[in-house]
Amino acid sequence: MTPTLVRHHLPHTGAAPRVDPWARARDWAEIQERMLVPLYEAVYERLEVGSSTRLLGLECGSGLALLMAASRGAAVTGVDARAPERLALARERLLPEAWGTRARAGTRLVDGGPADAGDAGAAGYNLVTAFEPIGCVAGDSEGLGESLAAATPLVGRGVPVVLVGWGPPERCATSSVLRVGAKLADPLRSTGSWRPALRDDLEEVAQRAGLRPDGSGRVACPFGYADVDNAVRGLLSTGLFDPAVAATDQAQVDKELREALHPHRRRDGTVWMPNVFRYLIARTG
Repeated sequence: MTPTLVRHHLPHTGAAPRVDPWARARDWAEIQERMLVPLYEAVYERLEVGSSTRLLGLECGSGLALLMAASRGAAVTGVDARAPERLALARERLLPEAWGTRARAGTRLVDGGPADAGDAGAAGYNLVTAFEPIGCVAGDSEGLGESLAAATPLVGRGVPVVLVGWGPPERCATSSVLRVGAKLADPLRSTGSWRPALRDDLEEVAQRAGLRPDGSGRVACPFGYADVDNAVRGLLSTGLFDPAVAATDQAQVDKELREALHPHRRRDGTVWMPNVFRYLIARTG
């Protein structure tokens, strides 16, 4: 997730909800980001990520997916211009010089876009990942095509590019919870509401970016939380509910979220929501 789980900069009118960006980033890194670990592992295993891999991670967030690739021996570069707090956490994980720990060799983190990640003294990237899932909010693929276009000059022909999307709503228990945010925010925005993932979402993005689809897969990524409070914090950290908070208020969103989570609460108090995510491997031309 990072890699991010849902886009946290969706356009909406009205005042932005007041949040502590550092607390939000910590909640993301400590609670929510790990939900997509099975997806990262499946992709890295399929593409045999290792010491010969030079990976460029788009919208890398707090860097968990990069860390996992680096642990396999890959040289990783992450770019993200949207969330400086998350990028700061990625630096703590991957470039911890300030803590007296040696940084991972071949690691770069860039506060900017793909065009800022070029390195004239290094070989081109041979893997690009865009791990932030699309397909749960109308328009959530906007901007991804631009990022892919900016990354293309940094790679050679036939390089794999990984795109990720939500699975069909009937296989994603979290869909019912995401609809709560869309319902509350609807009076303020008509183009950013929840919508079901479509089968060809990823292929359409790849086609617009001039990429050639070359395989796909589905991975189970259940969302599990210690309790309802933990689930609310994790889901709010995605930013998907910010328009709902702006349209109503934080108390109303918290209340609606808790009610939507109730069917997913188990007898021991934990919250469990099975989900399936899809990934597409596309190749540069």
